[in-house]
Amino acid sequence: MRIISGKYKGKRLTAPKKLPVRPTTDMAKEALFNILTNRFYFDELKVLDLFSGTGNISFEFASRGTDRITAVDGHQGCVRYISKTAQELDFSITTVKSDVFKFLQRVPEKFDLIFADPPYDFDTEQFLKIADLVFEKELLLEDGLLIIEHSEQTDLSEHPKFSEQRKYGGSIFSFFEVE
Repeated sequence: MRIISGKYKGKRLTAPKKLPVRPTTDMAKEALFNILTNRFYFDELKVLDLFSGTGNISFEFASRGTDRITAVDGHQGCVRYISKTAQELDFSITTVKSDVFKFLQRVPEKFDLIFADPPYDFDTEQFLKIADLVFEKELLLEDGLLIIEHSEQTDLSEHPKFSEQRKYGGSIFSFFEVE
């Protein structure tokens, strides 16, 4: 994986092979960040990266100037890799080893942007539960955005807070907003 833009533009990062991850492709990540660039000032964002895996999305935000990032993953190896890499690159990323659903139940903060990249083999109810918890717990700040990455086999468009989706290769980004 590589960092697309910002301070570490073009930097290649190699995560340990034994991590149970499916990183967002560079093509999909670049397209997503092109959308976000037109909507946000990265240095003003408070970001929550759920199912953060290799930290691919967190590192992209950090390279673009975001300094309030929380990365949550249930796998100790993923959390360790993100922490180590963030320290090496002097990125301000707080890592949390936790089940994402339990974390969402108890997190006391609100965020400008929440990105979730759960396993593609989750059933639709599990994907929707992420959105439900974010909105029930009011975890988004005003004008905040929830983005859930999933495969084309999953349809989240019936959720009441769904606003749009974008398809890049085999990845779909579903966007959810407070009305």
